[in-house]
Amino acid sequence: MTAAVIDGKAFAATLRARVGELATAFEAKAGRKAGLAVVLVGEDPASQVYVRSKGKSTVEAGMNSFEHKLPADTSEADLLATVEQLNADPAVDGILVQLPLPRHIDEQKVIAAINPDKDVDGFHVTNAGRLAVGQPGFVPCTPLGCSMLLKDKLGDLSGLDAVVIGRSNIVGKPMAQLLIAESCTVTVAHSRTKNLADVVRRADIVVAAVGRPEMVKGDWIKPGATVIDVGINRVPGAEEGKTRLVGDVDYASAATVASAITPVPGGVGPMTIAVLLRNALVAAYRNEGLDLAADAV
Repeated sequence: MTAAVIDGKAFAATLRARVGELATAFEAKAGRKAGLAVVLVGEDPASQVYVRSKGKSTVEAGMNSFEHKLPADTSEADLLATVEQLNADPAVDGILVQLPLPRHIDEQKVIAAINPDKDVDGFHVTNAGRLAVGQPGFVPCTPLGCSMLLKDKLGDLSGLDAVVIGRSNIVGKPMAQLLIAESCTVTVAHSRTKNLADVVRRADIVVAAVGRPEMVKGDWIKPGATVIDVGINRVPGAEEGKTRLVGDVDYASAATVASAITPVPGGVGPMTIAVLLRNALVAAYRNEGLDLAADAV
């Protein structure tokens, strides 16, 4: 068996195109463009790349991008004041504070300061609670993107056994909640899970989000299972001094057993920004009191 490749890049392109169409419709109805504000503290190179990419993608989708770049020594009070200004700005529909923040700033305090209705990252405790009890809210972008890929590939997920490897607030926990909402039987595994390989072998759906390069081997995978690899890890490449990207799953061996699998790169990664744009657009419609069908985007 050779697994079908779940093309996250292609799905993300389709999603972004749909967001663009709805952003144009929003502008016609609201008399303004939807707006996404991104706050970057410091000069972390990776964060700078992410922020530039998000800004470019936001503009390409027909929305306004508001970038706030603050020095690394910005005080927590000043950052919180910036967040409050964005909360009060009617031109800003979504707020994203790029993580990680400098050590002298309490990330949880900053996330808690964001208006939950503008929390397009879905990290606010209010949105986490809404997800847990099945109420409308914002879901973290990566797990929501994974859920979209799964439903696109498999259709109805009800009754399937799913294992999520990883229990972070950003991916693992919300991913489990999304799968529960689809009537899956869900196991959340982690570093303390005993006989992890045996646990994974029972799963029809495997979501790996543990941050360990190629940890999940092909002989862990149930024949015919669907594998979603959230991991993005840099490892030494074939040439000296070069690196390559791999996931948390040993792709070569897993692809001979699974029925479908996401590659790294080109699988889950492209979905994250696409879903961020989707969340920002949904926030704009809600903030203006405009109707948007649940399945519109």
